[in-house]
Amino acid sequence: MRAISLPALSYHATAQRPDWEQLPADLRTAVEARLESPVVAATTAGGGFTSGFAAVLETADGDRAFVKAARLDTQSELAEFYGRETAITGALPARIPAARPRWAATIAGYFAVCFDAIDGHMPALPWRSDELDAALAAWAVAAAELREPPAHLVALGPPRLADLLRSDLSNWGAIAAGREPMPPAPAVAAARLRELVALEASLPGYIDTTALIHCDLRLDNVLIDGGGTAWICDWNWLCHGPGWFDTIGLLISAYASGLDADTLFAAHPTAVGAPADAVDATLAAFAGFYLSRAAADSWTLASPHIRAHRLWSGEQALAWLADRQGWS
Repeated sequence: MRAISLPALSYHATAQRPDWEQLPADLRTAVEARLESPVVAATTAGGGFTSGFAAVLETADGDRAFVKAARLDTQSELAEFYGRETAITGALPARIPAARPRWAATIAGYFAVCFDAIDGHMPALPWRSDELDAALAAWAVAAAELREPPAHLVALGPPRLADLLRSDLSNWGAIAAGREPMPPAPAVAAARLRELVALEASLPGYIDTTALIHCDLRLDNVLIDGGGTAWICDWNWLCHGPGWFDTIGLLISAYASGLDADTLFAAHPTAVGAPADAVDATLAAFAGFYLSRAAADSWTLASPHIRAHRLWSGEQALAWLADRQGWS
């Protein structure tokens, strides 16, 4: 086993959110009316990188629900994200392990959505093999269901990953052309810039497909329940793309955990039919995106911990690629 590389941040405590008691009284009253019972306990979600309210609420009648809420005036972009997540999760095929929405409403100046609560925990780093196996199995089920997605899900208008790559994940090309500065990065990035540009540029040609993917599959978007089953969360980035793209994204943290990410990828059902250099091209794109965004992103609705997440993720993607390529 290789050396383990752990991030400086804890993914269980990256969010900066209001607690239930900090929400306006009229919003809390409206949510309780929707839940049809007073809230007696609330556990704020510690994971994630946005400032929206997100908590498991327990009611006097014994119900548990996961509620998200964002202000319509100062958090309008978050409100749009939550609305899109509501529509997508409500339309997912039944076999996909994801929490489903119960209701959504604009109330007291907020957009609020209530999901079924998953009684589970976020996996810890380094990955435990049983929890990683569960996460990969959950994604295998979801990817199979989304290979030929239902018409009502496609009707929501998910974007094409190829377009997103050209607009948002072509950072090495922009750096080589002088449109972006070289971000703080391991020395191998500058030494191998030409190869990184070529790998990144090849990726859009591999992913023209009608299949759908999660497009943000990471450790902190997975919950493991008491029975060891994994559930996939935060579906607001659904797009048309190949399942292997998300598998590689998830395995970046497995590589950092000292595991054999290449063998894990090769054994996953989504790897069947993937181009020979799909892993290399995807890792190049992820490394460029994460490292550039860590240096430049200043989204005011994000947690300040997002920079550390992106820096570590970019470094691990680049390290995995360098290992595969034999770069020193």
